[in-house]
Amino acid sequence: MLPALASFEFPRLGLTAMLDIIAVAAVLYQLLQIVRGTRAAHILVGVLTILILYQVALQLGLETLRSMLASLAPYLGVAIIVLFQQEIRRALGRLGRRRLLGGYHAPESTEEILLAIATMSRDQTGGLIVLERDAGLRTFVESGVRLDAHVSRDLLLSIFMPGTALHDGAVIIQKDRISAAACFLPLSVRPEVSSRLGTRHRAGLGITEESDALALIVSEETGAISVASGGEMESNVTIERAEERIRRHFGFKGVIAHGPARVPGVTKVEEIRPVGKVGR
Repeated sequence: MLPALASFEFPRLGLTAMLDIIAVAAVLYQLLQIVRGTRAAHILVGVLTILILYQVALQLGLETLRSMLASLAPYLGVAIIVLFQQEIRRALGRLGRRRLLGGYHAPESTEEILLAIATMSRDQTGGLIVLERDAGLRTFVESGVRLDAHVSRDLLLSIFMPGTALHDGAVIIQKDRISAAACFLPLSVRPEVSSRLGTRHRAGLGITEESDALALIVSEETGAISVASGGEMESNVTIERAEERIRRHFGFKGVIAHGPARVPGVTKVEEIRPVGKVGR
């Protein structure tokens, strides 16, 4: 026993093996990040359970169970593609739009956008503004009313004024132009957010799951401002924080010409009213 242990040598870990391990770990981490908090996570657990049952049946000689599980193998690949189509599309989209040398630019209309959402927050006017980055949003633009207008605070406030024809839906901004209003966006179906978020917030979160856009949401119930990007949402943010998120999302390090947007009576969103639910 001892001579055998003494003669055992651990395999040498070369540079190629280390790179291989790091690459596999990175791929697994990205896969877990994609399915984390989605319905796909539960489906993945079910698939792993079937694989474990197959190994148990194989080891214990349970031929009937093994044959039944083996008969499912030819259809497992197709089933995974069908069940995980949204996550696969999202992963490939992220991979395709990733830039090595940057090149994003913060919208020049940032100040007008911040002034608009600050006023909407103060007046508790609901709104959803989507800022396109690299992934095109043409499909969603075509679902709304085309405007192709210059971004201004007054126009945004007019669009989201309650009772107007365009106040429902989202405004999509492409390259400092309001491309369309009253746009329909995909709703997030993640189970941990569907029960506590309203339709407007789920739409803002859903578009960031499908693209690299940034969404600014104002709750009509509380006036609270939320920012969504990369499938994650930050709620109850200040105007300064919203500006910071926009600049960081677009990789802009400078300072906006006239400083943070200011609206009389609005400093921090938390001062409007404490919220227990994000609202619509």
